[in-house]
Amino acid sequence: MPAKHLIYIILMTTPARPQPPQVPLRKRLKNYFLAGILVTVPLVITIWVIALFIGWTDNFLDFLPPRFHPHTYIPIPGWGFIIALILIFTSGMVATNYLGKKILIFWDHQVGKIPLIRGIYGSVRQLLESLFMQTGQHFQRVVLIEFPRPGMYAVAFITGKTRQEVISKTGKKLVNIFMPTTPNPTSGFFIMLPEDEVTELNISVEDAFKLIVSGGILSEDTIGKIIKH
Repeated sequence: MPAKHLIYIILMTTPARPQPPQVPLRKRLKNYFLAGILVTVPLVITIWVIALFIGWTDNFLDFLPPRFHPHTYIPIPGWGFIIALILIFTSGMVATNYLGKKILIFWDHQVGKIPLIRGIYGSVRQLLESLFMQTGQHFQRVVLIEFPRPGMYAVAFITGKTRQEVISKTGKKLVNIFMPTTPNPTSGFFIMLPEDEVTELNISVEDAFKLIVSGGILSEDTIGKIIKH
């Protein structure tokens, strides 16, 4: 049999692949628009916040005379940010050596004597330590708790173990829980719960924060689902 006849028979007997259903143009445009928002809006907001912060740091240099101002010689934005980074690294280097630690202890002690300032300074310091220092006591795991009543659930974070005094007086093994609020996760509730009333979730802290801030709208696969459809 000639080869061309054989190819023709194969083509005629091979079943046609089912075509995927056509998505209406209106729905495709809607999906493109939503996907574009999810991609561009966070990027624009991030750029805006960075530009705002750079402009804010540049304003700190306005007190310098023109001959000492960096913009006089190299007129580019961001000098305030660069100098702020240099000061942060320098203060960090000083604070980590022996003499710097002694100075820092003395400074904390003096600030602690000022009634109004000590509350603000201490709170900000503890917040930054909990966010940036790897102490192992902040946002250890993402959990599910029953709140505000049995049968209703909320996403929360284990922040550490409860003080021994509380455990001895309650007779239960408790854990410290921080439950953020939506859409502002910097506020929330501090709760101490027995370990057997806490359900651990297999998601990262970052994904949990996305879920909380968006009110449950955004999850780790939201963008993928929108683009796919």
